[in-house]
Amino acid sequence: MIRILIAEDQVLVRDALTTLLNFEDDFQVVANVGNGEDALRQAVSLRPDVAILDIEMPGLSGLDVAERLRNELPACKVILLTTFARSGYLQRAVKAGAHGYLLKDSQVEDLAAAIRNIVGGQRIFSPALMVEAMTEENPLTPREIDVLRCARTGVGTREIAKRLALSEGTVRNYLSEAISKLGCASRQEAVQRAEQKGWL
Repeated sequence: MIRILIAEDQVLVRDALTTLLNFEDDFQVVANVGNGEDALRQAVSLRPDVAILDIEMPGLSGLDVAERLRNELPACKVILLTTFARSGYLQRAVKAGAHGYLLKDSQVEDLAAAIRNIVGGQRIFSPALMVEAMTEENPLTPREIDVLRCARTGVGTREIAKRLALSEGTVRNYLSEAISKLGCASRQEAVQRAEQKGWL
């Protein structure tokens, strides 16, 4: 029996997934939660074979949970489900140790087959995402990403500098570089572009 945890913030999607996967003779959904913190807590407590995580959830994202589970529960296979075909998300998922990355418009039969194959040792990633990931790399440096993440909270240059222990001039340089690399006209536009690509 393959024991599964599902973490998805949309109740209808979560309940539908739970029902459909429980129809499979070799699956048992042992937890069904709506946010990243509960997903991590239940995973550590129940030790499922597979954790199916939505990427965008309140609190900890699916990517955050995947990174934590890689360290705290390495035997658990992580599958990320998303509606977003963003190359940056796929690249981050691979770095987080995810075993699968699938789009939510997949057929339940395909998801069930993917779960079995992943438990059997395979890694499965959406072909559409693989193509996009191979053709578009994140041009931002880790520090530029840090600065944009701070900027998206709406704080000014001085506060960003304080949070990251940098000088204000250095923060302005990082913002200028990021804006230029993304072909944007402002920090807000750069934040939006980076978020759309899944780079933040």
